[in-house]
Amino acid sequence: MAKSKTSSASPSNAKKKQSSKKSVSKSTSARESKKTTKPAATKPRSGSASKKSPIATKKSAAKKTGAKKVAGNVGAADRQRKTAAKPTSGESQAKTAGLEIRIPNRDAIRIYSWNVNGIRANIKKGFFEWVQQESPDIFCLQETRATIEQLEADAKCRPVLDLKPYESHWHIAEKKGYSGVATFSALPVRTAQSGFEKDDPKRNFNEEGRVIVTELDEFVLWNVYFPNGGRGPERVQYKMEFYDHCLNLWEQTRKAGRPIIICGDYNTAHQEIDLARPKENQTTSGFLPEEREFLDKIVSMGYVDVFRHFNKEPGQYTYWDQITRARERNVGWRIDYFFVSEETMPMVKNAYNRMDIMGSDHCPIALEIKKP
Repeated sequence: MAKSKTSSASPSNAKKKQSSKKSVSKSTSARESKKTTKPAATKPRSGSASKKSPIATKKSAAKKTGAKKVAGNVGAADRQRKTAAKPTSGESQAKTAGLEIRIPNRDAIRIYSWNVNGIRANIKKGFFEWVQQESPDIFCLQETRATIEQLEADAKCRPVLDLKPYESHWHIAEKKGYSGVATFSALPVRTAQSGFEKDDPKRNFNEEGRVIVTELDEFVLWNVYFPNGGRGPERVQYKMEFYDHCLNLWEQTRKAGRPIIICGDYNTAHQEIDLARPKENQTTSGFLPEEREFLDKIVSMGYVDVFRHFNKEPGQYTYWDQITRARERNVGWRIDYFFVSEETMPMVKNAYNRMDIMGSDHCPIALEIKKP
């Protein structure tokens, strides 16, 4: 959760490092999770009774849907579990049992990104209703803060693991209740990778559960929950090294001639227009010069902030501090982005923020890609 700052809520909250690894990837028909034991670090803050199926342990993470799971060095063995959604009690719970989303025939591929501030809490605030209403082709979640086992054990949350027609992929932090990302795609996924295939051995970024890369026919999609610098210079340095590690890999994808989309919570407001109180936050993590310079750098290298391509208006934010009730006054930060390479821009139809959607201290952001 975010700590309030001196005059405006900053996107920062620090976390301790741990040492262990956990990543999970699942399709609509199979769930896979990985475990070892390690520590993690922090988060920033600036959406008829069934029988249990047998558990099979596999070294391969290949999916029945045909998507290839690239494990990299994220974990060793995968636990694949097949379960039928159990019925739940109560009217709202009954609505989510066996939930299937109907995706209309649109002229664009609709992708959402949302820092949900805890998937279990968000589900209790209307997450399934939001998915039904928006029916995205793909949605990327950050700060899920839950293990597969915790979701399976909660009757209200369990349907998220079998949400049709989506194939979901999870990267879970080793520290419980911390970080975590998930990508849901109703489009065919060629490959899905939880964490970096080649992690930085000095930093062990993968232990924090921050990255999922999915390759589709049309593009490569990165879902990232970027670190914050909320606990001092060492954590800022960690954040900057994480940024650079990602950038090197993005450039490899561009050199390979593949369109690339990078969405998520970047935990940095780029320009003064992107937060309500820039002067008061010059020394606050999330608006430090070195953090902003990284966004300047990627723009200079040909990455496009798609929202600002379409919308130059002030007061457009994606995060508000809950403690100070900043959302009621729209004292916010724009720290959630879709960046695409300039080569990808001809595919882009539109981008917008959904400031009207509640359920988290962030709002969802959307990108529309022209259908081929």
